Amino acid sequence: MSSAIEKKNFILRNLQEVLGEDKLDVILKERDLKIYWGTATTGRPHIAYFVPISKIADYLKAGCEVTILFADLHAYLDNMKAPWELLELRVQYYEHSIKAMLSSIGVSLEKLKFVRGTEYQLSK
Repeated sequence: MSSAIEKKNFILRNLQEVLGEDKLDVILKERDLKIYWGTATTGRPHIAYFVPISKIADYLKAGCEVTILFADLHAYLDNMKAPWELLELRVQYYEHSIKAMLSSIGVSLEKLKFVRGTEYQLSK
C-alpha cells in the first residue's frame, strides 16, 4: 500500500468516531502509525475477539506497526486463582490464536509484535 489516502481509508474503516483526523493526515505523510492494543489473558479467546482482530487487520493492511500487550499480571491480579504456569500457557495460546485469526483472513504478520505485562511491570 503506497498512498496516505489508501492507508487512511483502512485505518478509518468501520470506525464510528474519529478524533484528531487532521493529525492523522500529518503523521501519515511522514510515517506509518504505531498502534497499541492490550488484552488481559483471563480466559480463552472467543469469537468476539474477531471484532478487535478485524480492526487490527485493517491497521496491518495500512502498514501500521501493531503491538499487542498481553496483560498477564493484570489477569493474575483479577482473581489470583490461576497459577503463573497456566498464565504462561494462556499467553502462548493467545498469541497463536491471534496469529491464526489474522492469517486466516490473509493479513501479513510482518509488522505485528507481542509483549507481556510482566516483561516490564515486574523485576525478578
